[in-house]
Amino acid sequence: MVDVGCRCDVVRGRVSEASPRTVNRVICYCDDCQAFAHYLGRAELLDPRGGSDIVQLAPASLTFHNGQQRIVGVKLTSNGLYRWYASCCNTPLGNTVSPSIPFVGVMTEAFQTGSQLPAQLFGRPVGAIKGEYAIGGPAPRSKGIGLSLMVRSIAKVLDWKLTGRTWPHPFFDQSTRKPIYPVTSLSLEQRGALRTHCGPRPTPLPQSR
Repeated sequence: MVDVGCRCDVVRGRVSEASPRTVNRVICYCDDCQAFAHYLGRAELLDPRGGSDIVQLAPASLTFHNGQQRIVGVKLTSNGLYRWYASCCNTPLGNTVSPSIPFVGVMTEAFQTGSQLPAQLFGRPVGAIKGEYAIGGPAPRSKGIGLSLMVRSIAKVLDWKLTGRTWPHPFFDQSTRKPIYPVTSLSLEQRGALRTHCGPRPTPLPQSR
């Protein structure tokens, strides 16, 4: 079991059954993941190439037990992921597609692992995806979504679905299949403004004074 929480410790939760066998850890360089970090004002969560270190896990393994009133979501595009975060300190808490696809992607920064490193709990990243959006050029073998990584991810999702690991879901109501928490959808203009800071040649952010 691993604790999950925001950086100001208002939102707290935990993940059960956390091990390299039960999760999938990947590095995602897509411009939407980069844009989400910039939307939160948390670009420091990205690696130097703009990658997000994400642990993909079964929805039923993630529960929140404190600060749920601070959980909110955003959709960068109408058909994009639901991206959940703690509004108190803009800590990302999880990315989801919909309840029909049992999958939650949690950035490693949300895990409170104590003295243990993410690799000790979840194993090393099994691959990288969407490297064509990486800052300064793609990392080796990271363009698109590799076949082996795609097969592994689909196998995990199917296993979670068949073994009933969709429910209870940390972000959706089982009876209505609707989000539990409020969700904001960005306009094309808002998403476009974020996009300028993403990808191979991002526009530098203004220096704070």
